[in-house]
Amino acid sequence: LIIGLVWLVPFMGVLMASVRPLSEINQGWWRLSPFTPTLRNFVNAWNHPAAPVSQGMVNSLKVAIPGTIIPVLAASIAAYGFARFRFFGRDALFLLVLALMTLPQQMIAVPIYSLMNKLGAVDSYVGLILVHAAWGIPWVLFFMRNYFTTLPLEVEEAARVDGASDWRIFFQIVAPMALPALASACVLQFMWVWSDFFLALILIYSPAKILATQRVPLLRGVYHVDWGILAAGSIIVMAVPVLVF
Repeated sequence: LIIGLVWLVPFMGVLMASVRPLSEINQGWWRLSPFTPTLRNFVNAWNHPAAPVSQGMVNSLKVAIPGTIIPVLAASIAAYGFARFRFFGRDALFLLVLALMTLPQQMIAVPIYSLMNKLGAVDSYVGLILVHAAWGIPWVLFFMRNYFTTLPLEVEEAARVDGASDWRIFFQIVAPMALPALASACVLQFMWVWSDFFLALILIYSPAKILATQRVPLLRGVYHVDWGILAAGSIIVMAVPVLVF
């Protein structure tokens, strides 16, 4: 309980700063006298002249939705193969895929940019979606493979006796039984892609294309920091993954 309360303190500071005028939070967000709640900060962040969060939300959805569907679909099919079929080098290949999860983004930032630049995918949502898909496949594969191993083989064997192909078994029997795991994988991958700042910073730089997370720092201005607008923009961007969760 104490640790949970400590974790809530920064969020409470952001929340209080987002619903109060700048003149009140300059003395500290914890001071409640005077306390004049307002939604003006949210309106100003949403319609910010330099970096409107509204456009950033649309841009982030363009990346987050396909950046979630593609790796979950691809990794789920591969995970079913790892869980149910035996082939040469299966375990070694699975360990190699898991090893990819240990790579920090900062270590491969330059190779990623170089590769995307050669493909002509820099400053393109397609390039960013591909990177997020590739980054998400290892952990989704690991997650779904472990779940598939818990499903009863008898149902699949019965379907195979009735003449169902492997693809039909996967899509019509296994996938429906794995809906809780698929939903969890989608939620976690969506939250990861939506909250990403580093990869977007590397690959997206056109003012009209930058994502919601890239726009939040721009709300602070050049000569003056309006902490209320900055906090309101943070709350708006934060709300989407919280609602999805």
